[in-house]
Amino acid sequence: MTHRILLRAGHVLSMDPAIGDLPKGDVLIEDGRIAAVDREIGADAEVLDMTGRIVIPGFVDTHRHTWEASIRNVAPDATLDDYFVDILDTFAPLYTPEDVYAANLAGALECLNAGITTLVDWSHINNTPEHPDAAIRALTETGIRAQYAYGSANTSLADYWFESKIAIPGDDVRRVRTEYFASDDGLLTLALATRGPGFCVNDVVTSEWALARELDIPITVHVAMGRLAGRFGMVKQLHDLGLLGPDTTYVHCCYFSEEEWRLVADSGGTVSIAPQVETQMGHGWPPVMKAIEHGLRPSLSIDVVTTVPGDMFTQIRAAFGAERARVNAASWQADVPVPDTMLTARQMLEIATRNGAHAAGLEDRTGSLSPGKRADVVAIDATALNVAPVHDAAAAVVLSADVSNVETVIVDGVVRKRDGRLTADVARARRLVEESRDRLLAAKEARA
Repeated sequence: MTHRILLRAGHVLSMDPAIGDLPKGDVLIEDGRIAAVDREIGADAEVLDMTGRIVIPGFVDTHRHTWEASIRNVAPDATLDDYFVDILDTFAPLYTPEDVYAANLAGALECLNAGITTLVDWSHINNTPEHPDAAIRALTETGIRAQYAYGSANTSLADYWFESKIAIPGDDVRRVRTEYFASDDGLLTLALATRGPGFCVNDVVTSEWALARELDIPITVHVAMGRLAGRFGMVKQLHDLGLLGPDTTYVHCCYFSEEEWRLVADSGGTVSIAPQVETQMGHGWPPVMKAIEHGLRPSLSIDVVTTVPGDMFTQIRAAFGAERARVNAASWQADVPVPDTMLTARQMLEIATRNGAHAAGLEDRTGSLSPGKRADVVAIDATALNVAPVHDAAAAVVLSADVSNVETVIVDGVVRKRDGRLTADVARARRLVEESRDRLLAAKEARA
């Protein structure tokens, strides 16, 4: 029997150029798929009244180390250099599969609560084969759409991040592929989270890229950030190794040379930018406009909740403010008007939705409210005092709304947040992640 949900009379920002915006419109969902978007739709369906709500596609977070939810805010003042020592060399070796499960459960629910319906889980915590099993089980239970990016272990900073000779275990990635991701059509899909040149010797780099391409899964890699990786010329090295391709997402990209921007664009690669982390932790300026100028479609990501908030509203504003500040300052210095290419609020909403789906390789199924795509939909309460009155709905989402205004969240046609409350067992998730925190702190103390 067909299951229908009708979102009625909302201010619809479809992010589909063929549909545009509907100041008062309906969205019909049938069996998890968007069936129609129009000014008025008649259907025998469960009706959700969207009066006074702004209806948008779900946000897409294209790079988050979800396993770090258990150690939220332990490094509030950290630089990137601090992070490697304080997190990867201190906490990561202590993580059990139970800690990974708790963090991924709480972290994915945090995403849903904030209107993030698609997550790229950059999971470099696979210290044993049980670790990825735990991460995937948690993602599955939450009902989020996710790309699980299988990363390395992190039991020693020296072993895994300084010219590492240890490759991600191909046999276990193949096991995970077979056991959990036999099809690429599910709510969860698989990717490979690689460390790349500079962090690994060339033989490891080439073997990991070959593994991903053998399994026909996307690749995601941190590049061109901070004092170390900003000097590695990682994309140039990948080019010299013959490894560039459209299957790769480059995270951060703050210190790309002009040649590297061209290499990424010409190869069809995609870009993920984590603006709050980049400005706060010293990765470099978020290169949103640089990416656009080179014909790329930048996406946004949260990165680490050890140091920054876990919601997309923060990332949107960090990118918008930082990039406009940079361009305004350069224009003032040169005594010229700001360029016509200055970022707009509307662009930021597209970057956080459609561009994110593009970067994750999922634009055929999410990122816009388009008939035929899967129903990943978010409703923002525009009657709240911090949002009302609405003059420009896109600006209201980008510049005024916050997590408290995320009233309804639907993933693949299933309501995951209703009337401002998650449908999941939030108390259990909080208990598990607090227990994980306590275990990790005790283990850290015992190790000291």
